[in-house]
Amino acid sequence: MKSFRQLHSKTAGHPEYGYAPGIETTTGPLGQGMTNAIGMALAEKTLAAQFNRPGHNIIDHHTYTFLGDGCLMEGISHEACSLAGTLGIGKLIAFYDDNGISIDGEVEGWFTDDTPKRFEAYGWQVIPAIDGHDADALFAAIEAAKSNTEQPTLICCKTIIGFGSPNKQGKEDCHGAPLGADEIALARKELDWTYGAFDIPAEVYEEWSALDAGDDAEQIWNQSFNAYHKAHPDLATELLRRVAGDLPADFEAQAQAYVEQLQAEGSNIASRKASQNSINAFGPLLPELLGGSADLAGSNLTKWSGTKGITRDDASGNYVFYGVREFAMSAMMNGMALHGGFIPYGATFLVFMEYARNAVRMAALMRQRVLFVYTHDSIGLGEDGPTHQPVEQIANLRLTPHLDTWRPCDTVESAVAWKTALQRTDGPSALIFSRQNLSHQQRNASQLANVNRGGYILQDCQGVPEAIIIATGSEVGIAQQATDTLTKQGHRVRLVSMPCTELFERQDAEYQAHVLPPSITARVAVEAAHTDYWYKYVGLAGKVIGMTDFGASAPAHELFKMYGFTADNIATTVTELL
Repeated sequence: MKSFRQLHSKTAGHPEYGYAPGIETTTGPLGQGMTNAIGMALAEKTLAAQFNRPGHNIIDHHTYTFLGDGCLMEGISHEACSLAGTLGIGKLIAFYDDNGISIDGEVEGWFTDDTPKRFEAYGWQVIPAIDGHDADALFAAIEAAKSNTEQPTLICCKTIIGFGSPNKQGKEDCHGAPLGADEIALARKELDWTYGAFDIPAEVYEEWSALDAGDDAEQIWNQSFNAYHKAHPDLATELLRRVAGDLPADFEAQAQAYVEQLQAEGSNIASRKASQNSINAFGPLLPELLGGSADLAGSNLTKWSGTKGITRDDASGNYVFYGVREFAMSAMMNGMALHGGFIPYGATFLVFMEYARNAVRMAALMRQRVLFVYTHDSIGLGEDGPTHQPVEQIANLRLTPHLDTWRPCDTVESAVAWKTALQRTDGPSALIFSRQNLSHQQRNASQLANVNRGGYILQDCQGVPEAIIIATGSEVGIAQQATDTLTKQGHRVRLVSMPCTELFERQDAEYQAHVLPPSITARVAVEAAHTDYWYKYVGLAGKVIGMTDFGASAPAHELFKMYGFTADNIATTVTELL
């Protein structure tokens, strides 16, 4: 605490996951902490339904979360708390710190909701009007909450912000700002606190310490688990594997065999369909997959043959029907990943990533294995028009530290994207798929292996290339046609597929230079998304065929022609550089 908000302190300005034991999630963006908690509580309910057996409630704990007026003003609170009530997440207990103050002052000028009635409407148990400074009243409320396992519980705690500060309590002045030396002295007098700064009396420390109680609880649980392991050895072993975050020992071999099968089959299908096929292939191998979609399962194609929806009465499934709740879905998945035992994936249209953007950022900040699935990836979705056609979203995702963004060009790259994202344990992945069919690309064994490196030479020339074309997703097939045209014209052109730029940039310098030799400056990047991101690859002397404006409502083939995503335009652009 002496280093509060200082560089590398365990007590950062907001709690940060990984900095110190006991910090279970990074909080700060209002509403997301409580939504993480809802994800954690749903994970507990689902894991219990999957693993508990008669006489062996090995997964059996409550999830507690604190929230304030600001959290309840944020729209995500409605999304998440509504779903929590619908799913009957009964072991979730939320403390509402109702102090009537936000940064701008008393909230009665901008927040007059009847919060108890709001949560009753969601289907929560509400315990109102608790004195937040009365420990006995709080304890009684907690026991009442724990006795109801059919509904989540909101405990409404009336508190005074800055309690004990004679001149600042109950005011916004003590929200995030130091009291100051004079006011601290007055607060000490008001609270009859005579001890020195950071001096915790031994009797107070002992009263708060949970070390002994924690040791006792852990020993009891270990004994319970030993009995569980004896009665259900296979389940116990599987639970330990899943909680550790390890994939099955044979996953790599089976997943790679599937990738090789796809290369041999050579199907021309939409990458969203290739994504669904990959889930069908990997799902039976990974019972820890916990999927979902924001009311777009039929378009995102996130349901697979083994899908079983999670409901209020049966939480043993592997799929959450989130409804139209992109933000809550994403933040809940963060909570599920933090809880452990699951690898969550959830989907929406790429353009609606914007609704959930900050939760994606939080997944990356905490480096959690969360899979964000985004379909309908460009103007290629066609007639729905510019409101639904992504332009700047892919660049936004790629600019996010620790987030891997995949935009595959065919069934093979789609399967590799899924495989790599599932195997990655140090951060989230965004998997971006097309609505329209994509052409299969031929690869030799070396090229197939190099898909795992994020960028690779898909088609090469004899001798040293004169020019390089870099493409992703649906534009790879078009760029391949342009490469063939240029080759027939006598030009030496290399085609590079770049499904994941972040992964490519983690490769060694020698490999990167092999794929993109610095001496070859005639470069063209092709992607039906914002152009700016690609100049670091093509340089100022290169050219980017991409989007600099929003799209339009028309069939996809007409839009691709209008915006220059044709083999002829790519070939002409390369020729101009030569």
